[in-house]
Amino acid sequence: MNPSLLSLALSFPALAASVHAQWNPAVGQWGKSAATDLRVMTYNVLDAICSSNTKNSTSNNWTALARLIAAMQPDILLLQECGDNSGNGTGSGVDSVSQLTTAIGMFLHGGNDTFHAGNPVITAYVQAYAPAYDLPYVFVSASNDGYNRNVILSRFPFRDLNGDTQATLSDIPNVTADLYAPGGNGGIRGFMFAEIDLPDALYAGDLVVGNAHLKAGGGTSNHNVRVTAARNVAYFLDYFYNGANGTVPDPRGKIADSPPATSVLDANTSILVGGDWNEDEWGNGTTVGPADWLARAATFDSASGTDGTDRNRTDMTYDHAPEWFSGSLNTYQNSSYKDDYLCWQDSMVAVRRAFQFDTAHTPVAARPPQLGNFANATAVASDHRPVIADCILPAPLACNSAGVDLGFAKLGGNDKFPRLAACGTLSSGHSATLTLSDCPPFATVFALVGTAATMWNTFGATVIPVPLAVLSPFSCDGAGTVSLPLAGGGGPFSIYVQWGILDPGATEGLGVSNALRLDILR
Repeated sequence: MNPSLLSLALSFPALAASVHAQWNPAVGQWGKSAATDLRVMTYNVLDAICSSNTKNSTSNNWTALARLIAAMQPDILLLQECGDNSGNGTGSGVDSVSQLTTAIGMFLHGGNDTFHAGNPVITAYVQAYAPAYDLPYVFVSASNDGYNRNVILSRFPFRDLNGDTQATLSDIPNVTADLYAPGGNGGIRGFMFAEIDLPDALYAGDLVVGNAHLKAGGGTSNHNVRVTAARNVAYFLDYFYNGANGTVPDPRGKIADSPPATSVLDANTSILVGGDWNEDEWGNGTTVGPADWLARAATFDSASGTDGTDRNRTDMTYDHAPEWFSGSLNTYQNSSYKDDYLCWQDSMVAVRRAFQFDTAHTPVAARPPQLGNFANATAVASDHRPVIADCILPAPLACNSAGVDLGFAKLGGNDKFPRLAACGTLSSGHSATLTLSDCPPFATVFALVGTAATMWNTFGATVIPVPLAVLSPFSCDGAGTVSLPLAGGGGPFSIYVQWGILDPGATEGLGVSNALRLDILR
């Protein structure tokens, strides 16, 4: 193959600069290290958000929770146990979707409390403690257990990403028993999903998030209920959203989506799920629980790529998030259990950090200012701790007119995904430039080229051109970029290109760019 088929040029514009001062817990700074990180938080709030709760600035759970969310400021917030009016002794029954949506608006923005006589002014709400922060997009699940509901809140809008006209699902569609899926739905309170439209100027793809509060209780029967739901949802993730690594959603015809989806998620759109899954996967010995099933499906092999729920069919990763100061993994404050999880497709998402927050272990100097003097806010807000992850997602390509982005970049030691783009036209008499960017300065890089796309999981990376040829090493410049020209014409045929980077800071010392399909024209 002619080496000129591997030309690389033009780095996309820099994203928002890192704001390192925002992350320094020792002095009360709990914000993101980089503005482009996506912060996701899951929290079982134990009935704190409901229409009948008292919404004033007292030391109650409503106020404590508002202060905590104002302090952590997630971009996406997964909530469980919302809308139960009996839990606080202030009312009865579960809020309707409309009532809970209104209550959440009050929780975020204040106003008058129309659920109480005299419509009193609400004095405790998130924007009272963080005026510039907001989560304007709210999805309240229609599924409930007669007591409470789950909720997804987002900085970014919900949008249908797979052509079934639905941007949100209160529960997965019914799954007919198949392979490891027992059949049925996402469990007692539903496993809700939201498809989120991330800003194109900041991110290469979009995001699908799932949220669930699985069956509580010890014993074999409750464990089995949780696992049944998790197995159905794992099947749904793999076969519905990712097409089992194919191009067609639900290729086995077992998922009752109506209307049916018309496409799988694009190459840079990833999945992250979380919630209160009510089983300690780190402390239960050899028991296979819901987090294991959601991450791995039937085959527990992180490297094989056989049936895992990651995009490359390896296993997803679920968090091992400690409370920042004590190191405790326990998320349920009344016992030594980790019940609450975030789980992500690690072939597409890198987590900079995952942690819990608990005022009980936080020194006075480390408390975020939004808490004020509320020293025991976490204990008052809920019997659970929040779990928080700051996610790094691939940046967009500035120009990729001659290539089709197939994704699967691997995070480098500089906390960036190396980005490969093709700009120009690959027809006769024209040319394009291939550019590799966001590599470590002066790194040695080499091109991987093939005429077929066959996924190969190796060195903690996903390589697409298989079988492949390795073209002689090149060097990035001081800005971490390298460019090569590519002449068009001689087609039609396609080639697949990816770059490897010698990067001591990357896992196993090797970075990998996203893969491109280049369609060579006549």
